[in-house]
Amino acid sequence: QVQLVESGGGLVQPGGSLRLSCAASGTIFRNAAMAWYRQVPGKERELVARIGSSYNTKYADSVKGRFTISRDNAKNTVDLQMNSLRSEDTAVYYCNMRASTIDDYWGQGTQVTVSS
Repeated sequence: QVQLVESGGGLVQPGGSLRLSCAASGTIFRNAAMAWYRQVPGKERELVARIGSSYNTKYADSVKGRFTISRDNAKNTVDLQMNSLRSEDTAVYYCNMRASTIDDYWGQGTQVTVSS
């Protein structure tokens, strides 16, 4: 059974930094694409960043140059380093692991609030 557990969310002032981490159980991690999504009330969940099994990355235009996604296959973790945070980055952030159309898993979410 696969579980994803996020950590690292919280309250930060504009311009500040946070680092989110997602720990995955199970044995499919190294073959899966890992991603961070975010969602605000009333809006659809949106992709923030993705890192493939070959370490190729993709970022939403709104976070390019500010956020960095990384993975550690030895620890089954994926991190999201968020710098220069803005109020519009406020959202619940979700970790996603996808190895196939069947093997698609979500974490419970962690709140990030950017406010002075």
